[in-house]
Amino acid sequence: MLIPKEVKSIIKKLEEAGFEAYIVGGCVRDILTKKIPIDWDITTSAKPEQIQKIFPRSFYNNRFGTVTAVTGSKNPALKEIQITTYRTEGKYLDKRWPEKVEFVGRLEDDLSRRDFTINAMAMDAKANIFDFFNGKKDIENKIIRAVGDADQRFSEDALRMMRAIRFASQLNSLRQAQGKPSEKLQDKPSALSWQIEKETLKAIKKHSSAIGLISTERIRDELEKIILSPRPSQGIETLKETGLLRYIIPELELGIGVSQNRHHIYTIYEHSVLSLKFCPSEKLEVRLASLFHDIAKPETKRGAGEDATFYNHDIVGAKVAKKILRRLKFPNEIIEKTSHLIRNHMFFYNIGEVTEAGVRRLIKRVGAENLKDLIDLRIADRLGSGVPKAKPYKLRHLEYLMAKVSRHPLSVAMLKINGNDIMRLLDIKQGPIIGALLNALLAEVLEEPKLNTKKYLENRAKELAELSVEKLKEKSEKVIKEKKEEVELVEKSRFRVQ
Repeated sequence: MLIPKEVKSIIKKLEEAGFEAYIVGGCVRDILTKKIPIDWDITTSAKPEQIQKIFPRSFYNNRFGTVTAVTGSKNPALKEIQITTYRTEGKYLDKRWPEKVEFVGRLEDDLSRRDFTINAMAMDAKANIFDFFNGKKDIENKIIRAVGDADQRFSEDALRMMRAIRFASQLNSLRQAQGKPSEKLQDKPSALSWQIEKETLKAIKKHSSAIGLISTERIRDELEKIILSPRPSQGIETLKETGLLRYIIPELELGIGVSQNRHHIYTIYEHSVLSLKFCPSEKLEVRLASLFHDIAKPETKRGAGEDATFYNHDIVGAKVAKKILRRLKFPNEIIEKTSHLIRNHMFFYNIGEVTEAGVRRLIKRVGAENLKDLIDLRIADRLGSGVPKAKPYKLRHLEYLMAKVSRHPLSVAMLKINGNDIMRLLDIKQGPIIGALLNALLAEVLEEPKLNTKKYLENRAKELAELSVEKLKEKSEKVIKEKKEEVELVEKSRFRVQ
């Protein structure tokens, strides 16, 4: 991967001033994993004041030695580049921030304070790698490993525990194949999957309670990245395995070991995580709804075995999900949309039992803009239940009817002329001739859409006015009927229904 000229220019200026300078951290990891970095960081032996002298267009308002240089680049990822002085850090008394920062002169000392080996590498402008902790080897083996002592790393900043899990989920760029649910929530380790190294995982379990010291906003940001990752179910399951889930979303753990009924082969927890795993949508709110759609089943369960019921779990679940997302400080629009989808996920539809009027009522209740998301939630729910088909015939038929009742009909309303125009133009009163003329004009426009101009239609209406109502009907009815049937066939073919 080519190093951007803006990055090379900064390194060159620092080196010309007599300082060391390297690309560092996540952007090096991204380059080695063949991803385009979303931001670029540089580490240097220069002190912040020295950096600012070299780059007048910069700002520095923190105690961590980070100067932000403004490059003027049109690329959003390169408009501002952070340049940080080599440093070591004192004790993290609150497990969030170091009590002091000390600038140092060696690159290795700076890299030793970083969280994971895959983030503790540096690269010079010629793409030479400086790797003191075997990060490149861990990338090759797809391992998330703490730098140095894992206990110390997580004692310093407890959020690193969630970051480890997030990286394992996020770096697994291949999603589980849709439509093939596994009986196990986590995919088996393979050459394609990233894993957390065992001592690092052990340390996360040991320090899991410390996540309570981290701000809700920082936890939410990491959780969102896990949910939106290629392997979100792996992330949620690892949160549970390490003990972190009970401090973040304890409501999910209430479903562990709780059986459902004859319609489900998985426990409530397993079904919830598998639904997230197979959610076809990339939208945050749809994935959250997939994970939380049955969140209220443990408290609404009545009876046992195959005949257990969960009445109103959709209504209660919408309220519970809203409470969880508010606690985690998600944006209101995400909270409302997720809750709305959960509230409506139990919609009923059987071919021949639900009329077009019923579908219109569903669309009015759910909102036309939410139909695709609701279908995606139903697909996630189905696959999370272990069924082989993501979208059965009746679900496709529902989509077809939704499209049918939502589209604009082939009617005279499409014309650039209306009945009042014709009455004025021909100086006649309301009567059967008006409708007959409009239908005759519609038939011509359906055959040749470019004729739908007011000027043409007015002139043509004058010509057609010489014909009787019967002749006009004869001229239009067959064409309009055939066009409607043609549109219907196209829609049925699109949704593969009869």
